[in-house]
Amino acid sequence: MMLQAAPNPLMKVENLVVEYSVGGKTIHAVSDVSLEIARGETLGLVGESGCGKSTLGRAVLQLRQAVSGKVLFDGHDLTTLKGEPLRKMRRRVQLIFQDPIASLNPRRRIGDIVAEPLVIAGVKDPEERKRRVSEVLSAVGLDPALVSGRLPHEFSGGQCQRICIARSLVLNPEFVICDEPVSALDVSIRAQILNLLEEMKARYGLTLLFIAHDLAVVKAVSDRVAVMYLGRLCEVGPSEQLFARPAHPYTALLIEAIPVPDPDVRPTQSVPVGEPPSPIAPPSGCRFRTRCPRADARCSSEVPELRLVASGQFAACHHPLV
Repeated sequence: MMLQAAPNPLMKVENLVVEYSVGGKTIHAVSDVSLEIARGETLGLVGESGCGKSTLGRAVLQLRQAVSGKVLFDGHDLTTLKGEPLRKMRRRVQLIFQDPIASLNPRRRIGDIVAEPLVIAGVKDPEERKRRVSEVLSAVGLDPALVSGRLPHEFSGGQCQRICIARSLVLNPEFVICDEPVSALDVSIRAQILNLLEEMKARYGLTLLFIAHDLAVVKAVSDRVAVMYLGRLCEVGPSEQLFARPAHPYTALLIEAIPVPDPDVRPTQSVPVGEPPSPIAPPSGCRFRTRCPRADARCSSEVPELRLVASGQFAACHHPLV
C-alpha cells in the first residue's frame, strides 16, 4: 500500500528492494518499502541497528543500487538516472552522515571541504564560492574567518557536525537525509544540533528524512514517524498519535524502552521474545513474529500489509493494538 502524505509529495519510494551479498550470502536489507514525504515535512525513520534504515537512505540517493522499485523525487525516477542527469538531481538532495569526523577529509581545510560541492556543481567563480561558504558557515553558528583555514581534527564532534550540515546546505538543496546526525555526539551537544536542524529547515525550506534509533529524539523533531524492522515498515503515522497509541507491538516495545528521567518510575519489564533473526534468512510471514507475544499461525504464513488502523496511522500487523 502507498501511504499518501500529500497530493504532490516531494519524495516517493515505491516497493523498494535492496539486497547485497556478503560471503556468498544475500542480505535482505530493504524489502518492498513504500513511503511518501510531503514538501516541508520531517519524516522520522526509526528502528533497531541493522534494520535497514541507513541502507534505505543511501538507496534514495542512489549510493546503493536497488534490486527493484522506484525512488521518485519531484516526479523524477532517480533509479533510471545515470551520469550527468543524476549528478544534477543530487544537488537538490543531500546527506548528513552519521559520523561527522569520519565524513570530513582530514587533509583538507574546512573552507575547501564546504566549497567542494560547489566545485563539483560547476560554480567557477572563486568569490561566489567563498561568499556561499561564508554564508552557510555563519548560518550553522561558525565564524568563517576562524574556521575556514583549519583542519577537521581541530574541532569537536559537535563543531564537525555543524560543518557537515553546512556542506549539505551549500548547494541550497530541497531534501536532506539526516542519517543519525546526533548519535555520535555527547548528550549536551545533541539538543544544539537538533535545534540547528530545525532552524535550517525553516530558513531554507527543507524537507527532511530523519534516520535514528533514539525514539525520544525522533519524537522531538518529526511530523510523522515510520518504524522499520528487519527491512520492512511496521508502522507509519503522525508523531504524537503514534507515540500516544502505537498500533504495532514492535512500536509499543520501542516506546516502552525510552528511559524516563525519574528515579521513582520503575522501568517496564516488557522485552521482545528471543533473539533478533538474521537478515540473511528472515522469518516467513511477519518478520517480527518470532519475538511477538501476539503471533499465531496466520503471522507465519501471511505477510502483513500496511493498512489504515486510525486516522493517518498505518500498521503492518494482523493483530494491531488499536
